[in-house]
Amino acid sequence: MADKPEREIDEDLVHQLTRLLDETGLTEIEYGRDGWHIRVAKGGIAVSAAAPAASPPAADLPSSPEEPIETANAVTSPMVGVVFTSSDPETPPFVKVGDSVTEGQTLLLIEAMKVFNPITAPRAGKITQILITNGAPVEFGEPLLVLE
Repeated sequence: MADKPEREIDEDLVHQLTRLLDETGLTEIEYGRDGWHIRVAKGGIAVSAAAPAASPPAADLPSSPEEPIETANAVTSPMVGVVFTSSDPETPPFVKVGDSVTEGQTLLLIEAMKVFNPITAPRAGKITQILITNGAPVEFGEPLLVLE
């Protein structure tokens, strides 16, 4: 088996991520692609290359372990940010499991760079699973909920 070549550090990427930390007020950011990832944190820079990140254990997800996540029908996060299930703490969530939604209906909000971005239903359907919790950080491409 051939040895994998060592990946060189992309200094421009490190600088871009560092600037993003400063602009957003985040303390840590991680980015990955094609079997590697890089993490930058305030107070120092931690850079690592590794195999693809493992999925979080099923126990960390709000759905029960008996319910497998149907990623083919998942609505995924288009950005990194913090997810909010309602417009403010006193109002009920935009959607809950069992709700029928129409195309374009707001499902939740993702706050990124101090802007609240509505995440809308890409099609009409029924919410069968909600995979996030209110106030939790989300990554780009992370499944948020399942729309059958």
